[in-house]
Amino acid sequence: MGHSAALNFSDGKTFFIDVQNHELLLDAAVRQGITLPLDCREGVCATCQGRCDSGQYEQDYVDEDALTEQDLEDRKILACQTRLKSNATFYFDHASTFCQAGEALKVQATVTALDWVSDETVILKLDASQYSQPIQFLAGQYARIYVPETGEYRAYSFAHAPTADNQLQFLIRYLPDGLMGQFLKSHCQVGHTLELEVPFGSFYLRESESDQTLYFIAGGTGLSAFLAMLDQMLPSNQAIHLYYAVRHEVHLCEQERIASYKAKFPNLLYQPVISRPTDSWQGLQGYVQDHLVPEQLKDNHFNMYVCGPPALVEALKSHLAEHQIENCHFYSEKFIAAASQLDVA
Repeated sequence: MGHSAALNFSDGKTFFIDVQNHELLLDAAVRQGITLPLDCREGVCATCQGRCDSGQYEQDYVDEDALTEQDLEDRKILACQTRLKSNATFYFDHASTFCQAGEALKVQATVTALDWVSDETVILKLDASQYSQPIQFLAGQYARIYVPETGEYRAYSFAHAPTADNQLQFLIRYLPDGLMGQFLKSHCQVGHTLELEVPFGSFYLRESESDQTLYFIAGGTGLSAFLAMLDQMLPSNQAIHLYYAVRHEVHLCEQERIASYKAKFPNLLYQPVISRPTDSWQGLQGYVQDHLVPEQLKDNHFNMYVCGPPALVEALKSHLAEHQIENCHFYSEKFIAAASQLDVA
């Protein structure tokens, strides 16, 4: 039995390969048509350098001029010297086209449900079981969904971990003047077939120590990425702080599902934050950064993941910089609204 490796590139494309027992990562990639850059194959030139974001591995030989001790501590690797000890995820700081990697996977899926959970949020459920192999992606990544008869795709994060039967789910914000919003509201019905391209994105869980706190901060439908991560993570006692920011409390969705994660993660702290609450709202108000106390953040090393509108991402970056909080790793995915007219017969 071998292992699976996810190879993620700077253009956001991810390719999954099988790595046989004792096989070098570079050899496995080339065997499956992904020609990672190489030169010496001796662990000296660092041409095939990457970074392991999750999983266990070992390296045969790494010259000190190729990777420093700090590089090794930061989990940088040479693909020509790396052998997997578990399933793993690797990042390479160049485009996938540099490796002559193939196109993203195109999948046909059938709409099974359109659940309007608020006036601006719909849960789109798709059945892609006609695709014979499990659709692979990293929790936090997204699919590009084709808007019929427009020539345009729109990107949405998976709201779940990969499933064996290829049942897919997405949280989608309804924009009245958006291509996808108009299609879903006026034209899409159960039974329609949609085309997807998968997977994309460099927003996914990295390896972390069990004593490091995870901050998951979602703005609106950015929650979907964290639902996928919580689905995929193994049960643990790791401290997880999930902040869910929306304008009005009626826009909160998947509340029962979030509550169910408490059994899996006893140290999960869930905090919805409402920027424009009604008088009856008893929870946190305003903006997420208002509730992140700098003194508490400085106490321990932590990883912060932010998924949502650009304003949310930038506000949190500024909050950390303003208070000189450097004891963290910061990962983000910005949702950018794409508004355009749709004319579908």
